[in-house]
Amino acid sequence: QLQLVESGGGLVQPGGSLRLSCAASRFTWGNYAIGWFRQAPGKVREGVSCIDSDGAKTRNADSVKGRFTISRDNAKNTVYLQMNSLKPEDTAVYYCARGLLRQCMLHKSGYDTWGQGTQVTVSS
Repeated sequence: QLQLVESGGGLVQPGGSLRLSCAASRFTWGNYAIGWFRQAPGKVREGVSCIDSDGAKTRNADSVKGRFTISRDNAKNTVYLQMNSLKPEDTAVYYCARGLLRQCMLHKSGYDTWGQGTQVTVSS
């Protein structure tokens, strides 16, 4: 069964950092773009960061530019989201997803397989 698994979420104070991981099995990891999305209570799921299949190009939402960095290690079938300078408005459930193509996009329509999500809470 195709599966994506997120980890690394938790409670952090404003200004702190977290690193999320997305691991997968049962497909050729290096053939697909991977995206990170988030969904806060009462809000739509929004794209945060994504990375092309070979890691050569990334895209970030304006709200996280300069604070979040996405990277991937295809040998380990893992994608990371380093989140720095966290703000209370970053609080959400974070999901990783497998893209339909090698090139990434920040809209959820470009993804077909999703993880279960990991909670990130930024609060003092």
